Amino acid sequence: MAEYRLERIGHLIQQKIGVLIVEGKIKDYRVTPFLSITRVTVSKDLTWADVYVSSCKTESKTAQSVEGLQSAAGFIQSQLAGTMRIRQTPKLRFHEDPGIREEFEMIKKIEALGRESLETITNIERLLTEKSPYEP
Repeated sequence: MAEYRLERIGHLIQQKIGVLIVEGKIKDYRVTPFLSITRVTVSKDLTWADVYVSSCKTESKTAQSVEGLQSAAGFIQSQLAGTMRIRQTPKLRFHEDPGIREEFEMIKKIEALGRESLETITNIERLLTEKSPYEP
């Protein structure tokens, strides 16, 4: 099977699962609309699809959400089978992807560095413009 077709099927699965999450059709209390499906890799024989899930929430909340998605995998697979036109709908395996959370943490660190450097520049400018008490 062509890699391009597998990629298209992966993107379609990603899109359909995202819609199910946002519309609230997955009734598991652990699945929140703050989840993001970052990527889907499909096996060459369409037996399995590995779905990577990320969130800006804490690690434990994301892990709980992944467990909720895994427990709803049968329902999600049946929904995919009803909307996709492929002979065999892959079985779904959900995995945690820490990408979004790591990006938020990196942005916070960069912003903190920016604030510190701005304070340092302001202090230096203030010191340069102040008149020294030792000057006449």
